[in-house]
Amino acid sequence: MQFDIITIFPNIFDGFLTESLLARAQKKKIIKISIHNLRKWTNDKHQTVDDKPFGGGVGMVLKVEPIYKAVLSIKGQVLRNTKSKQNGKVVLFSPRGKKFDQTIAKKFAKLDQIIMICGRYEGVDERVAEYLADEVISIGDYVLNGGEVAAMVMTETVSRMVPGFIAKVESAIKPDFPQYTRPEIFKLDKKTLGIPKVLLSGDHKKIAEWRKKNS
Repeated sequence: MQFDIITIFPNIFDGFLTESLLARAQKKKIIKISIHNLRKWTNDKHQTVDDKPFGGGVGMVLKVEPIYKAVLSIKGQVLRNTKSKQNGKVVLFSPRGKKFDQTIAKKFAKLDQIIMICGRYEGVDERVAEYLADEVISIGDYVLNGGEVAAMVMTETVSRMVPGFIAKVESAIKPDFPQYTRPEIFKLDKKTLGIPKVLLSGDHKKIAEWRKKNS
């Protein structure tokens, strides 16, 4: 599984990629994550990736040309390395996009490659959404400074669905019921906090019923 992330702030991902399960999965070659600096695909000495919006407005908008060149180059590089047709998608992050969820993550985990475009400033030239991206995705009803955090969310969520990423397959999906662990009794100020007695019963049927009821 190949993740390619296009950004103008590549250093944001340093810690994210070198810790925990993501680091281990890359070492085992279960997934590959490449960070691409969009400025690499500019031609001027200032490495300009943005410009003023037509019609006026506050802020700057990321230009379509360098993004187009980046996507084309990354697709070509992967094809040259694998020498086979890739099953992939180009994703643009936007607050106006389709809401990302576990269902989409499962579908994306079946792909060979995901190219993620991280917007910044006041947004991205709309022609990227209309003609370059296969999917326009939002991770929630709020506005971020850029798409980098969204790219981290998608990378981690999709990676968890890739075979071999997590040792126990059932752990890939987090339980949607309350969980407790030791100590059985915990004192908080003047309160004594226990746990539901059914979880100590050893009756797996009753425990399953309790979890279903509380999910």
